[in-house]
Amino acid sequence: MKEEIHALTDEMLENLGRLVAIDSQLGTPAEGMPFGEGPAKALEVGLKIAEELGFKTVNLDNYCGYAEMGEGDEIVGIAGHLDIVPAGGDWTHDPFTLTRDGDYVYGRGTTDDKGPVLEALYAMKLLRDSGVKLNKRVRLIMGCNEETGSKCMEHYNEVAEELSCGFTPDASYPCIHGEKGGVHMMAYSKNTKIISMNGGFVVNAVCDSCNTVIPAEDGLKERLEAALSETKLQEYKVTEENGTLTIYAKGVPAHASTPTLGVNAAGVTFECLEKAGFEDDFVTFYNTHLGTSCDGAGIGLKFADAYGDLTFCNGIVKTEDGVISCTIDIRVPVTLKEEELRSMCEGKLEDENGRIEIQSVGESLFFPADSPLVTALYKAYVDVTGDTENKPMVIGGGTYAKSLKNIIAFGPEMPGIDYRIHSADEYILVSGMEESVLIYMEAIKNLLAI
Repeated sequence: MKEEIHALTDEMLENLGRLVAIDSQLGTPAEGMPFGEGPAKALEVGLKIAEELGFKTVNLDNYCGYAEMGEGDEIVGIAGHLDIVPAGGDWTHDPFTLTRDGDYVYGRGTTDDKGPVLEALYAMKLLRDSGVKLNKRVRLIMGCNEETGSKCMEHYNEVAEELSCGFTPDASYPCIHGEKGGVHMMAYSKNTKIISMNGGFVVNAVCDSCNTVIPAEDGLKERLEAALSETKLQEYKVTEENGTLTIYAKGVPAHASTPTLGVNAAGVTFECLEKAGFEDDFVTFYNTHLGTSCDGAGIGLKFADAYGDLTFCNGIVKTEDGVISCTIDIRVPVTLKEEELRSMCEGKLEDENGRIEIQSVGESLFFPADSPLVTALYKAYVDVTGDTENKPMVIGGGTYAKSLKNIIAFGPEMPGIDYRIHSADEYILVSGMEESVLIYMEAIKNLLAI
């Protein structure tokens, strides 16, 4: 089967190029296009590719659509997404032109999640063409709003049938049997001398660059430069003119589920302002309540269970009408319940210098590692890769598994490889793409047998 998959590689990459060429980040809603023109166009092209491969397709009002094969009452579902996060960052390749360099193929969405959608589609095609008996329907759902709320799957649940079992190819191997809960908060300044502070581009990634303007003070520029020189910033610059200092800080991007892998440019700037002796109410509030530790300790939320730590990420900082606001994305361990979390931070969210509001609290997801669904998917991974060292795991990221019943996240990222999703120069490996097609074929066969 590896030869058959390899023979289809050029065709898969050509089709991936068609999808990557579409800037499918959330746009302005229009009639018949709930998430804007880009996501609607990506869905149109995704369904067209499926039709070209001989599948029946259905468009569910441009919220999402699906390609399907087989007969029966039960549905093995595969749910991927065609929307993307903004290109952002400093790319060395055009994010909207598929660029191959040996085994590496660059472009926004190659791994998250346009590439995996095609891997699953070709797995379905090869299974169908091989004559495997389909005692259930196999349905590949293509969503358009995973990155900014998963309203596409809310619509799916309203208008389409429930899945019997399945997976979303939007995380890591060997498989994900739990996903942390998600909490969104906002921090606001009450009083601040900071003239403006703006940084970050998405809520669910570490603030990777920041521009700050403050009043100049004697010797402050030199003290700031000394403090900044001792940080892990990639780049910084302090300029003085017209009685103000402008601080540019470039950190390291990382997904909000793994914020310790990044360097928060805003957080480091706040730390350095304090070290340099810039006395300010909101600087004090940020450093005591948010900080750069990524663990929520500043508001009483430091917590870990057997499946992972609570993580705390400041993604965007902006100034409007003299008020600085900071987004906070928290990933909550699967055993920590909402009422416990609220009581842990009660009384710690506000003082005279600033305040934090809880915007939303999302539940966690958990399937026991020995459940039939986890067992079936893990077996497919092990049978193809031979890897028995890596085990099913719990992650901080949130996927469609929280929106659709009876599915968990499964692939496509291999252990130990950073595919730069949500960062510049996101890529997919051709060898990994071929291997994933084979893994997804085995997974579908195992799910048909449940």
